Formats: sequence, structure tokens, C-alpha cells
Amino acid sequence: MTARNDIQAITERIRERSRPAREAYLDRIDAAASRSANRAVLSCGNLAHGFAVCAPSEKTALAEDRVPNLGIITSYNDMLSAHQPFETFPQLIKEAAREAGGIAQVAGGVPAMCDGVTQGQPGMELSLFSRDVIAMATAVGLSHNMFDAAVYLGVCDKIVPGLLIAALTFGHLPAVFIPAGPMTSGLPNDEKAKVRQLYAEGKVGRAELLEAESKSYHGPGTCTFYGTANSNQMLMEIMGLHIPGSSFVNPGTPLRDALTREAAKRALAITALGNAYTPVGRVIDERAVVNGVVGLHATGGSTNHTIHLIAMAAAAGITLTWQDISDLSEAAPLLARVYPNGLADVNHFHAAGGLGFLIRELLDAGLLHEDVRTVWGEGLRPYTVEARLGDDGGVVRAPAPATSGDEKVLAPAAKAFQPTGGLKVLSGNLGKAIIKTSAVKPERRVIEAPALVFDSQQALNDAFKAGRLDHDFVAVIRFQGPKANGMPELHKLTTVLGVLQDRGRKVALVTDGRMSGASGKVPAAIHVTPEALDGGPIGKVRDGDIVRVDAETGLLEALVPPEEFAARKMPTPDLSANGHGFGRELFEGFRQLATRADHGASAFGTA
Repeated sequence: MTARNDIQAITERIRERSRPAREAYLDRIDAAASRSANRAVLSCGNLAHGFAVCAPSEKTALAEDRVPNLGIITSYNDMLSAHQPFETFPQLIKEAAREAGGIAQVAGGVPAMCDGVTQGQPGMELSLFSRDVIAMATAVGLSHNMFDAAVYLGVCDKIVPGLLIAALTFGHLPAVFIPAGPMTSGLPNDEKAKVRQLYAEGKVGRAELLEAESKSYHGPGTCTFYGTANSNQMLMEIMGLHIPGSSFVNPGTPLRDALTREAAKRALAITALGNAYTPVGRVIDERAVVNGVVGLHATGGSTNHTIHLIAMAAAAGITLTWQDISDLSEAAPLLARVYPNGLADVNHFHAAGGLGFLIRELLDAGLLHEDVRTVWGEGLRPYTVEARLGDDGGVVRAPAPATSGDEKVLAPAAKAFQPTGGLKVLSGNLGKAIIKTSAVKPERRVIEAPALVFDSQQALNDAFKAGRLDHDFVAVIRFQGPKANGMPELHKLTTVLGVLQDRGRKVALVTDGRMSGASGKVPAAIHVTPEALDGGPIGKVRDGDIVRVDAETGLLEALVPPEEFAARKMPTPDLSANGHGFGRELFEGFRQLATRADHGASAFGTA
């Protein structure tokens, strides 16, 4: 089935805008692919270093280019729950490669930091730029030119975007992304959030808070709410870089291991040495990018991807804009209710029919491009399945269920939770911003109130503790953009503002900083661009200015006479405390090079 006319029109707009950069990109990867098997260009000394630790038979095979060699890029560490399962994956992949007649080597490791650990801490100021570091670290691993394809082991917030940016930079190589899966369900996310609010109000102590957090985040796998990590997995599947049905299978299960083995074998099957050569630079085209954006809207996914998708697309020579994302939001209905957009977690979503059901509903409604290329072959329809463990220990697939297992969690297109997607672009005299509407009740989507201006989230939290915020207001948190301090997530604001909203106050947030997929029930105009340090008008807001955040009409305005607003001088921030400690001094160059949020907030520029 072809995509609807509106989806086609937006895709064609992106294609025309991107044509020069995209054609240059494709010429580059075609030239790289034409250089024969990668190891053929290596000298004997080069090659000897590259296979020094291999078995004699493997050395012979690699020297003669008789078998494909699979590079493994891993984000394993054993501190973070989402990445700990990857400890055993390289051995599984190597065994699967041998069974398929190939070889696999760990090409390199990349850092994986957890925004959950660094929330409200100095380390959070490294978080966004860790994406670019991950891309660079991946490039170092693949630069040895030993590989015919690569598999990428990554899950969380900046890791998958960074890996994909690098994979597309090596766009002549096939790339298969291999997830680790979500942890099993623990304390429900809404109950955890209630304890956080009670702690913020001083009604429970640290011991009770830590107990609740520990019962929620309790084992291996991703956090179970629908934040950036699980949005990443949805994107990799709907964009055709996972093997079908693999995103949300729990770690440490026989099915998870079977999917990992199958993914390795598939990566070997699609190298240039075989008959199904599928370079990743051809998989990720304008249609795949649009499919990803539609999936983000249909699931109420992470706001972070309004930044990451732009940077990922740019790596493939594709120019995606916030306007494209906004227009697709008008076309794509919301079909999933997963916390913070509902009470369910991602395991409940998967049990209700998961991505197989969702992709089929979107395809049948004409909301996705079916005629795409994926690592599984031609077309997206093969992804409308659920993966199961076969009697022989391998993977078998069955059609996704005809009906949702729980329509309160996963709705058919005919019964969408809302007719538009979960994200919206705002614009006005304060610049442009993103707001996540899927978790915000309709009656709270328009807020007009006096501004209270802060230069940090800690300053707002201090004002709350001092009892100075018990009234209607719009919190303006400025100097939080990529050039100022690396654009940290300001997730600690969610609890305080949620408490005030529950008390009946009309509150909203306006910031040039970030919030995650867990940005919650408070209306938040985030990623405001231009940022204050870059001359953005958010820096001109003063305490008492009436600010209107209107997610219905897409308006972000300071209701100040234009002449007065234009005449105001920009404040000079004191950012001296943000430049040192926890490695922040090493990221000064990234802050200087960073593009605007709506251009991907990248040190690499744009397409």
C-alpha cells in the first residue's frame, strides 16, 4: 500500500531540499563500496596487525577475502542496566558468525552514560555531546578497514543516535542494530512518580524515595517507561535497522539470545561478498526518515528525537526540519499510551501487540512508506510480526495479532487516542520550541501567566523549597542551550512543577534546555531556539512578563509591546561554574561548535 498523499508530499519536500547533499553522500558511499573488499587495500603489515589474534584458519580466510568479517561496536558496561546485558553478546555473535561461515571481531567500544544517573548533576552537561563522542569512537573502531559489515550494540539516549551517525558515515557498510531489551516490570512508573512528589514536598524521606526508585529500576535492561531509550528501539525497527520483532524482548531470555544470533547472521548475509548487498546508506533514505518521525508521533515518543533525528538524517545527506516534524504530527495519530503518556510500561505495550501491530496499523492507514529497503529485505510489511522462540531454539515469526491485547495501551488506527501526534512545534517572539502534548491533559495545553526567570533548575527548586512558587506562573529557565552548558536535561523540574500543578496552579515551562521522553504532565516548551547565549529572545524575558504557551495554536509569546521587547538588552550570564569539573573542560570545543537545537545541536554541522 502506498503512503497517503500528505505523507508523500512531505517526503518529496524533504527529498527536493536534500537533493544536493544526498547525491554527494551517495556518490561517496558508492565510491567506497567500489574499492572491493576492504581488506584488499591493506598492506601485509596492516593485515597482520588486524588479524594477529585470530586462529590460523581465520587468518587464511581473511587474507584471501574468502569470508565476510563482521565488526562489533559495543556500548557494554556493567554499571548501567541497559548495557550490562551486552557483556555476553560478542561471544554469541562470534559463534553465530562461525556457523554462518564468517568471522566476527570486536571493532571497538563506545561510552554509554545514563541520564538517569546524571540528572541534576554536573555530568549531565556532557550528555548531549556524548552522542558526538560516540560517533567519533565508532569511527575509530571502523577506521581499521577490516570489516564487510558491522553490528551495533546500543540502547539508550545518546548511544543509538551516535552509533547511527557513525554507521551512516561508513554508509557503504551494511549495519544491523542489536538491542538488549527492557527490564521486566517493577514498581509502576506512576507510583514511583507519586513518591518523588511526596519527597519534594517533604512528606517522605530519602529512604522511602530510594526504596521506590530501586523497585522501579531493579534489574538488567532499559527503564520501562517510554523515554528516549525505548524510543530509540522503536526507531531502529520502524526504520528497518533491527531484524523484525526484536526491539522489546527482555534480556537474559532464550528468545533474546536467538534474536542476537539471527541478527549477526543477517549482517553477514547482506555484505558485498554475497547477493543481497544492503549498505546502510541506502537503507536510510527520505522515506525511512519519515517513517521514523511518524513512528515517534504515533507512540508519543521522546522529545530528544526532535534533535537526534535531524542529526542522524544529516549524516545521510538528508535535511530534516522541525517544520517537517510538525507537519507529520498533524498527519499521524497517537496509537500508544505508555508512561508518561499513560499508566502502562513498554512491556505492557509489547504484550498488547507491540511494534508489529503498530506498524501494520500505520501501513494499512497509509501513514508509512511500505516501499523501503531494510536489513531484512525489501519492504516494511515483513515487520508486521511478532518474534517467538521455535522448537529448535531459533526464531520463528507469526503475524502480529489482528486485535490489540489492550486498547487502553495500544489502539488501532480507527480508534486513535488523538488524531494528531504527541509532539508539536511552537513559534512566536520567543523563537521556536518543541512541546510534548501526548502526556498533557487538553485543559492544560494553553497557559498564560506571569514569567518567573531563572538561570538554572536548581534556582527554581530552591524557590520552591522556600515557598515562593505557590501561584500561577511560567518558569523561564534560560542559558541551558548547547552553546551555554551543553544543553542538559532539566528533568528535576518535572517533579516540582507537577506538585504545583496538582495543587491547582497553572504552571508551564519555557527553556532552551532539554527534557527527555519522560517530560511528563506539565506543559513544557523546550529546546527553545535560538538559545539565550546565541542572542535568542528567551534571554529578554523579565519577571512578571505575561507569557503564553499555546499548544493548540502553536504559539510561544511574551506579551510585551514589540518596541519595548526589541529595546531590551541581553543579560550576561555567569557560566564560569559550567566550564570545569566532571570533564566539562574537555567539551569546550563542542560547545563552541554546536549548531542550534533545530539543526541537531551537533558539533559536526548539518547536511
